[in-house]
Amino acid sequence: MSGPVEGGAAAGRDLLQALRSGRIRDPRARLRAATDLLEGTFYQELFKAMRATVPEGGVLPGGGGRDVFEGLLDQHVADAAAARSAGGIGEALYRHFLGRVAGAPPEEGA
Repeated sequence: MSGPVEGGAAAGRDLLQALRSGRIRDPRARLRAATDLLEGTFYQELFKAMRATVPEGGVLPGGGGRDVFEGLLDQHVADAAAARSAGGIGEALYRHFLGRVAGAPPEEGA
């Protein structure tokens, strides 16, 4: 899957802004964008939880700069993982909710 969040955090923010502003009008495209953003958020929270299990005092010194760096790194990796995950959570949610999207005829081969 090469989802809309491909390209990292900036692309994810652009996609969120496009959803909020109404620039994405097609119901299917809106659903795809929302599920891809949700998948990226899921991965980001997963990485944050995983990082919380690492003991303090690792290789890098602590501090605010490290926290910011780790947060940005997690966000970028999460967005990249979501963009490359064919058949992941975003795809499952998309297929689940597709039948409920008004004005969206069934996809071919689905």
